[in-house]
Amino acid sequence: MCRWLAYSGAPILLEDVLFKTDNSLIDQSLRASRSVTTTNGDGFGIGWYGKREVPGVYRDIRPAWNDKNLQALAAQIESQMFLAHVRATTGSPVQRTNCHPFSYDKWLFVHNGEVNGFERLRRDLMFAISPELFPNIEGSTDSELMFLLALTFGMEGDVQAGIARMAGFVEYTAQQHGVDDALQMTLGISDGESLYAVRYSTVGESRSLFHSASRDATAEIAPEAGRFSRGARAIVSEPLSDLAEEWVPVPESTFVTITGGDVSCEPFAPIVP
Repeated sequence: MCRWLAYSGAPILLEDVLFKTDNSLIDQSLRASRSVTTTNGDGFGIGWYGKREVPGVYRDIRPAWNDKNLQALAAQIESQMFLAHVRATTGSPVQRTNCHPFSYDKWLFVHNGEVNGFERLRRDLMFAISPELFPNIEGSTDSELMFLLALTFGMEGDVQAGIARMAGFVEYTAQQHGVDDALQMTLGISDGESLYAVRYSTVGESRSLFHSASRDATAEIAPEAGRFSRGARAIVSEPLSDLAEEWVPVPESTFVTITGGDVSCEPFAPIVP
């Protein structure tokens, strides 16, 4: 599938977590240890918040480990909140518009997983997107439609409810088409102020997801950086260091919020239309 990470805390260079760790996201793009697919080389993307309200985004179809532009940017860009993603396609083409993160206004969105039977469901899912958001469809992935559906169903006002309505609609649509095991997802979302994550699947066998247990766990990501605030936190598809006790597995069917270093986990369930 895919691998992703999200960081919130004192501004750090992107390279500190993308490249300079024992099990960095770039290493995971070559040899992920907890993924269905070992190699995630079908494109990558980073989205970061700086001095503007809307985030910067850089995406490309090249493997993350083989992009000199990514290395150069990551060595220069500092950010207090960012998301990064390496992609293993589940069938959609390898093209820039299919790479994560997807963005709209102040929002960033990354996804690991799939909508089962997507080609059978795609038309119904697309037509449920609000007319105002419909022109923002650029690619052909289930992930992009999930993002726009969540926005359609009110994510800007209530993140958890918007995601829950999106998940419920996808499962309802799959049921109407006789598709089993409709949804598999770990999601990373940000509005520039908080990080949000969801671990959920229809069958209850979701992809791996972890959050850092403390500032010390986050500091282990890049000890040479030395600039981590007490509120520094990370959410990751798989731990970035070998200190297993410093990484907390996110339980099945859980919604995570990280704001100012505080981590809260709540039960998550789809809202059926």
